[in-house]
Amino acid sequence: MNKITIIGTGSVGSTIAYTLAINGTASEIVMIDINGEKALGESMDIRQGTPFSNPCSVYAGSYEDAIGSNIVIITCGLPRKAGQSRLDLAQTNVDILKSVTKEILRYAPGATYIIVSNPVDIMTYAFCKFSGLPENRVIGSGTLLDTSRLRSRVSEYYGINQRNVHAYVLGEHGDSSFVPWSVANISNVPIDDYCHAVQTNMLHPELNKKELEEYVRKSGAHVIQRKGATFYAVSMSVSHICKCLLSGVDTTMTVSTMLHGEYGIEDVCLSVLNVVGSKGAHSKVLLPLNEAEVAALRKSADSLKEVINGLKF
Repeated sequence: MNKITIIGTGSVGSTIAYTLAINGTASEIVMIDINGEKALGESMDIRQGTPFSNPCSVYAGSYEDAIGSNIVIITCGLPRKAGQSRLDLAQTNVDILKSVTKEILRYAPGATYIIVSNPVDIMTYAFCKFSGLPENRVIGSGTLLDTSRLRSRVSEYYGINQRNVHAYVLGEHGDSSFVPWSVANISNVPIDDYCHAVQTNMLHPELNKKELEEYVRKSGAHVIQRKGATFYAVSMSVSHICKCLLSGVDTTMTVSTMLHGEYGIEDVCLSVLNVVGSKGAHSKVLLPLNEAEVAALRKSADSLKEVINGLKF
C-alpha cells in the first residue's frame, strides 16, 4: 500500500491528487485543508472517477489521518498578491509552514516530505530547520518544473522526443535560475552541435539560449496571466517525484535540497542534480560545470540567503 497525504487542496494540491489517482501511483490519498468543505468536495470529485482508473481510496481528513503515510506533500500557503514583496510572501508562508510542520510531524514522522509551496527553496529550507528530519527525506519541487519547461521547448525547436533532451535548470526556482549549457545535449550530442549532426531535410531555427532561458523564467507568469494559475505541469512533476520515491529505482532530477559545501555553497536549499529513490534524495550528482556556471549557481544561492537572512524563524 502506498499512502500519500496532501496538505493544501487549492488548484495545485487538488490537481496533484487527481494526477496521482489517474497514474495509479497511490492506493490511498488523504487531502487536508483548513477549509474542510473544499477538501471534502475535491476528494469526492476525484474518488467518484476512480472506477475508470486504478483502485484508489481518496478522502478528506485531518492530520491524524496522515498516520502511516509514505509521502506527505505540502502545497499550503498564500499566493503572492499585487504589490506584495517577495520577502513579505516568504514570511507569511514560513509562518504557516511552521504551524503545519508541528501538527503533521506528530502523525507522520517517518514520511518523506515534498515541499511545493512557494517560494519553494525558502520553504524547503524552513521545513528542514523546523522539522529536524534527515535531509534526504525533505525534497523541494525546485527547478524540476523549470527543467521540464526547458526540455519541452528544446524539443519543439528540433522536433524531437522530449525524453531525448538532456538539459537542466539549476539554482533557485525563480529569477536567478540558469541553464548550464555546457552539459546540455540531445542523445549525447552537445546541444550546440545537434543541428549539424542530424541528417535531415528539415530546417531548424538557431537555438537562442537567452530567449530560451527567458521563456523558462517567464512561463509561470505567462500561464497565470492567461488562465489565472499554474497547476497541470507542476502536478505532473510532483507526481513524477512520488513515483520515483515509491518505485525504488534511483532517478536523477533537479530538486531543491540542502547544500553542504557543494560548489562552495553552504546552508541553503536550491536545485542541483539529485539522485531520488526509495531512500529519498540521498545523493547529489556534481555536474562538471564551468567557472561561469558555478558563479551563476553561487549568485542564485546568495539571492536566496539574502531573503533567508531577512526572515524570522
